[in-house]
Amino acid sequence: MHAVPLPSASVSAAAGAASIEDAPSVYEVWRGSNVFFLKGRFIFGPDVRSLFLTIFLIVAPVAIFCVFVGRKLMDKFPHHSGISIMVVAVAFTLYDLCLLLLASARDPGIIPRNTQPPEPEGLDRSIDVGGVQTPQMPLPRMKDVIVNGITVKIKYCDTCMLYRPPRCSHCSICNNCVERFDHHCPWVGQCIGLRNYRFFYMFVFSTTLLCFYVFAFCWVYIKKIMDAEETSIWKAMTKTPASIVLIVYTFIAVWFVGGLSVFHLYLISTNQTTYENFRYRYDRRENPYNLGLVSNFKEIFFTSIPPSKNNFQAKVLLDQGLKPRQSTGGFMSPNMGKGIGDIEMGRKAMAWGEHEAGSAIDMETGLSNETSENKDGRLYNSSMDSDRILPLEVSEDQMTTEHQWRHSSWGRSSGNWDMPPQLLPLSSMDDNSNLVGVSPGINR
Repeated sequence: MHAVPLPSASVSAAAGAASIEDAPSVYEVWRGSNVFFLKGRFIFGPDVRSLFLTIFLIVAPVAIFCVFVGRKLMDKFPHHSGISIMVVAVAFTLYDLCLLLLASARDPGIIPRNTQPPEPEGLDRSIDVGGVQTPQMPLPRMKDVIVNGITVKIKYCDTCMLYRPPRCSHCSICNNCVERFDHHCPWVGQCIGLRNYRFFYMFVFSTTLLCFYVFAFCWVYIKKIMDAEETSIWKAMTKTPASIVLIVYTFIAVWFVGGLSVFHLYLISTNQTTYENFRYRYDRRENPYNLGLVSNFKEIFFTSIPPSKNNFQAKVLLDQGLKPRQSTGGFMSPNMGKGIGDIEMGRKAMAWGEHEAGSAIDMETGLSNETSENKDGRLYNSSMDSDRILPLEVSEDQMTTEHQWRHSSWGRSSGNWDMPPQLLPLSSMDDNSNLVGVSPGINR
């Protein structure tokens, strides 16, 4: 018997399965500044090391309380009921740490980036007259959307190449657009947004309660010493220096976490974010997101958290990876050719060539970066998607004439855009030359 060869479909399927297994995961090629653990199951901000400091500032005083105060109070109450003081302190600390991890180790609401800018609305990108594409049109920097009957402006993000949804902002630390962006918390080491704001507030509030708990029972222990030895408060305080240290520590800490709890309680009641409160000042204008006191609290604490829009463990195929943007219709970012920066987050401005390496567009000649010119006047296609270089036979006279025509025609407010006779041979070239010309018949 002879072996039967596998069908071509089976071979291609096997090859496809092998390529999927060898493909990197999303978290391995992530373009943000996040740090991942356990193969993308946990996502932190770039300042995740500060999280260990936060844990130490919580665990250390509780450990001192349990050893020097709670253990002594176990014998100060009848029927060994004092043991509940230790149990509550340990359980409440573990609960506080769980809330901290829920706030810092999850996707805060990151919006996936686009691989190319969106198409402008109401414009036909397929217009091609005489084989020459239309001139590059800038995308609008802002757009208007209606939220609860109120017009709200949304901005275009040059980094993520998308229009940010309402209440979304780009974090310059994590380098991501985050839904319902509140702020980036260095103590948590993560952005606070739509998917972790609830846990962040619960963490801050529970930390406040833990400070009050330790503070109160330190005074209870001092009172027990006063009653047992019938001495003054000052002498009793000298008997337990650990209680004095904890009283001072919790008194200072409660001003920070307690003040933060009260501030965010106000933000929740008025349905604001920290960013909106400092930037827009809704006390001077109408807040389109305010639904009333009860509805605002329901929105934060009693609504389901939306699932993440990112599957960090998914495989990224090579043909789905990041590719250089190609000129498909001549539309460009609103900040093309300018020093751009995140206005909202104060990110350092950089040149467009630094921001979008390999995709800068020559505004003067209308040639994309996929076309280069050598010394003898030929145009070569230098696209990264092809290893071949295809020369385009263009004479120096034609290039000079076209260059002069572009300079004389670009920016007209009136007049005829017809091409001169010298450029008619150029208009009949193959579309793969990647020449971006000016469409005749368009008046500005």
